[in-house]
Amino acid sequence: MAMKKSTIQQQVAEAIAQANPQDRPIVTIQAIAGPSVWLMSMFGLIGQAFLTYYFITVTQQAVLLHRASRMSNRPQELVVAIPPNEAMRMISDVRRNTLWSSFRCQLPGQPKPTRMNVHRIWRNEMDQLLGMLTGQPAA
Repeated sequence: MAMKKSTIQQQVAEAIAQANPQDRPIVTIQAIAGPSVWLMSMFGLIGQAFLTYYFITVTQQAVLLHRASRMSNRPQELVVAIPPNEAMRMISDVRRNTLWSSFRCQLPGQPKPTRMNVHRIWRNEMDQLLGMLTGQPAA
């Protein structure tokens, strides 16, 4: 199971290169979609069933969302590829907190924005990614 951030970023870059050899990642974060991670951890394995793990990557050509394996923490299938001009409008309600930050992401085909929870080890990358997508510097 990949635990080091650099190993995870390399695995995501390899998945992107396999799908599109001409594309290169600029910034990648790991996000957990669903209700509050704190709340779901109180419910143990039942709470984990309500969470979905993703890698969100801004590349030279698009914004990519890969599902992450719960067991190996490796990128799995590509869920969605969003053109950069559409990705600018998909982020809202950014909340930076000490351990878990969050933002809302309007995914194509979803009726309402999905809450994305980001651990503090990914905060610098989250700030870079959100700055690129919203055009605003980090708070």
